[in-house]
Amino acid sequence: MGIKNAEFVKSSTRLKECPKNKLPEFVFMGRSNVGKSSLINMLVNNKKLSKTSSKPGKTQLINHFLINSNFYFVDLPGYGWAQVSKSKRKEWEKMISNYILNSKMIVLIFILVDVRLKPQKIDIENINFIGKNNLPLNIIFTKCDKISSSLINKNIDSFFIELSNYWSEKPNYFISSSNKNLGKDEIEKLIFRVNKSLN
Repeated sequence: MGIKNAEFVKSSTRLKECPKNKLPEFVFMGRSNVGKSSLINMLVNNKKLSKTSSKPGKTQLINHFLINSNFYFVDLPGYGWAQVSKSKRKEWEKMISNYILNSKMIVLIFILVDVRLKPQKIDIENINFIGKNNLPLNIIFTKCDKISSSLINKNIDSFFIELSNYWSEKPNYFISSSNKNLGKDEIEKLIFRVNKSLN
């Protein structure tokens, strides 16, 4: 087990442009600047695989990365970035929702949530969107090296209290830090377990 190789395959503006070979897709989505690209780089042990930036909105396309020649990581544009036009945001939202609802190869969706923030309406909305469409969901709380462990627990509890207004059961979740490799082994184990179950 373990990620031995990872390579960027292509960026797509719509589902029909995505890779045609039928391999399982593990999808990463979240608010702009939540750390999707950094998390992917941590998982594959390559800081340069997925382009990162301190400026939100770096990822603007559907990006496929081939992992172990066996499955894909898919990095989606961040949602909730205010510094683009309303029409551009709508365009991204349409692209993301069309891909998520119509790709037949998605086996797991990770929604990344910045653990430092109070519950954000847009995160809750996107988690509910995934749930209403009966898609497999896990939550990853990012940037867990930035605050104390007690505050991490408090903020996660607050998040799930808010989510309990819509969910009867708490989704599976991880805590992570790309700077500290926190959560890497646990997330990787889940990915390989899910992928193995498909064979």
